Amino acid sequence: MKKTLVFVACCLCSAFVWAQDFQRTATGIKATVADKKTDVEVQWYTPNSLRILKTPQGKTVEKKSLSVIALPKDPGIKVTTADNESVIMKSKNLTVTLNMRTGVVSYAKSDGSLLLKEQENNKAFTPFDDAGRSTYTVYQGFTVSPEEGLYGLGQLQNGQMMQRNMSKVLVQGNVEDVSPIFQSTKGYGVFWDNYSATTYTDNAQETSFSSEVGECIDYYFMYGGSADGVIAEVRTLTGEVPMMPLWSYGFMQSKERYKSQDETVGVVKKYRELGIPLDCIIQDWQYWGNNYLWNAMDFQNPAFSRPKEMIDEVHAMNAHMMISIWSSFGPATKPYRALDKEGLLFNIETWPQSGVEGWPPNMDYPSGVRVYDAYSSKARDIYWNYLNKGIFQLGMDGWWMDSTEPDHFNHKKEDFDHQTAMGSFRSVRNAYPLMTVGGVYDHQRAETGDKRAIILTRSGFLGQQRYASNVWSGDVQSSWDSFRKQVTAGLNYSLTGMPHWNSDLGGFFAGSYNTSWADNSAVKNPMYQELYVRWVQFGTFCPMMRSHGADVPREFYWYGKKGEPVYDALVNAVKLRYALLPYIYSTSWDVSHNRSTFMRALFMDFLGDKKAWNVTDEYMFGKAFLVAPVVHAQYTPELVQKDLKENEGWGSDSKTEIDKVVAADFAQAKSMDVYLPAGTRWFNYWTNEVQEGGKNVTVETTLGRIPLFVRAGSVVPVGPDVQYSGEKAWDNLTVCVYPGADGNFTLYEDEFDNYNYEKGAYTEIPMTWDDSKRTLTIGSRKGGYTGMLAKRQFVVKTADGKERTVTYAGKKVQVKL
Repeated sequence: MKKTLVFVACCLCSAFVWAQDFQRTATGIKATVADKKTDVEVQWYTPNSLRILKTPQGKTVEKKSLSVIALPKDPGIKVTTADNESVIMKSKNLTVTLNMRTGVVSYAKSDGSLLLKEQENNKAFTPFDDAGRSTYTVYQGFTVSPEEGLYGLGQLQNGQMMQRNMSKVLVQGNVEDVSPIFQSTKGYGVFWDNYSATTYTDNAQETSFSSEVGECIDYYFMYGGSADGVIAEVRTLTGEVPMMPLWSYGFMQSKERYKSQDETVGVVKKYRELGIPLDCIIQDWQYWGNNYLWNAMDFQNPAFSRPKEMIDEVHAMNAHMMISIWSSFGPATKPYRALDKEGLLFNIETWPQSGVEGWPPNMDYPSGVRVYDAYSSKARDIYWNYLNKGIFQLGMDGWWMDSTEPDHFNHKKEDFDHQTAMGSFRSVRNAYPLMTVGGVYDHQRAETGDKRAIILTRSGFLGQQRYASNVWSGDVQSSWDSFRKQVTAGLNYSLTGMPHWNSDLGGFFAGSYNTSWADNSAVKNPMYQELYVRWVQFGTFCPMMRSHGADVPREFYWYGKKGEPVYDALVNAVKLRYALLPYIYSTSWDVSHNRSTFMRALFMDFLGDKKAWNVTDEYMFGKAFLVAPVVHAQYTPELVQKDLKENEGWGSDSKTEIDKVVAADFAQAKSMDVYLPAGTRWFNYWTNEVQEGGKNVTVETTLGRIPLFVRAGSVVPVGPDVQYSGEKAWDNLTVCVYPGADGNFTLYEDEFDNYNYEKGAYTEIPMTWDDSKRTLTIGSRKGGYTGMLAKRQFVVKTADGKERTVTYAGKKVQVKL
């Protein structure tokens, strides 16, 4: 009896001591894991999202996230203990358990099924000297089931859909934009909130993040139940997506570079003369003059001596203009001098390295160009001050923010030791694009609400979606292999929660296609013509459609004339884009308002079909369209090229084979296999032929047509034939219905280029298809705005040949077909 009492007393004492090792907080718990000498804090943000902070025992860390802008709050969790070693937190959908002996946190659904579990961490904190400051290299491993798919990490050029069985150092670069976040087919996501170089590892032993420097382990677990649900949680934490202007979803023409304002304006004139739809012309670099004036945010090049006149001429042709700006400044510029005076310039080696134009750089004449400290609010103020006075007040419509990684050559230890306004460059390097893009967006929003911000940029980090950021995939090679990799790059970038993405249509470095031709012009080379057409067709179904590149002209009129296959294929791809603008703009509203995304990996909509999980060359564009871009040459040999590192493509012939003129018969029909996901019927967009899902089908292609399918139950509004997005009102839309399942769509409209929609100035027209009754109900219009259409016609067509025209004046109309 005495022994029993002693044993009970010891247990009670142990339990009491253990109980004192954790405490409730206003938003979760704080605990000390004595065996691991680690303090753990769990902060809840929503019933589905929480933050895990781990620090060495007794070390206090005050860390404000650069990506997460939400604040923690109590979602009504219940906290209990079990087994004398576990603290259990329950919300409506999640059960989160902290093992107080091992420090392991596990995540399960409310029914107890396990989602994710940390691994016991014996290398959480490794001492690290960060420019004289004692800190740590931080690590956390997880156990992930072998059968689940993992996606995300940003925009990688590895050609993989799933980010499994790999190790990758995540560092911003020219053609890779990284964010340490992944999501799973189990419906959860993990964001590792660290901005230093971070190694992601996934193998049979672990899925882990390890960052070069960090004062704490800091990550967010988000449960959404689906990919869309995870993205919704990401946006709740890191910011919503503002509406971009309608014109930004039209076609944009660019190249490296237009060398005078007359050339820039002339491109728009030529497009208008030929009747090719166009909404934006983009001016690349050196409108400022020589490299010592790099990014002066001023038109010092004599060929651009009348910049306001240039912008006004573009506007007079009902087009818009974007212009290249950079994260660095030449030593002869006013911004350089203002920033240098405040000590707000880095000393890293960046583009351009020489003050003398040409390649390779002549290092006898160093450019002196320096990157600015975008982590400093004062530096961001100076940046905008010169941008506003020098360019924005002239009427410029949008920004092409290049080199937002930033470009960084010949890495030196002292580069990373440099102290920014937020710590060493080493510790915050991956967040540079977030800071510099955010600076321009925030300042423009403060300047005016009459013109929506639109920022095309080369790098992105999680949270950047809140800054009207549309990331492109950098200076990729013009090759079929590179083209194929853009599909998975865009899809995985979108799966991080950032929906706006695009690539240089035709690839950037195209010089190797010039060498086989007597006039040294790839525009007549069938190998490049075929690649360019297929890349442009892919761009039709990307959030931004923008042609750009070096070495080869990109304007369509260099590729033939009306009636010729290459020219017609290019023009018809753009015309299809404009026909779908009502669908695309309404999808943009779905992205902003309902936290959806444009480019959708197949598993997002067909999770039950495991064959769809790892498809690398198909995707959904919005909820209706299955896009299968032609990513293999069908008419010409594929040019095999050497892999080029960033900055190597200038003046380089990277071709390794095919040094002869190749002929091609582009009038021939070809074919390719397409996988149609299970669980629905599919309509061939071009023929309306119906196919059951869950199988591969062979589809006829031509140079002008890629495989394109529409899911049964889809309702797709089609707009008028126009030369620019705002040319005609949407007063006579065709509404295409694809029967075979119930479906719905919301047609969204607003004033198209201001922020009045944030005050409720917009309309929604719900459309619902009842398949059993063969009835489309066009519901009562919701909302209103100045200039909205009071009355319109809808031509309702079904894919099986029925058609009716109805007049709509804002009240519910039922259309029986």
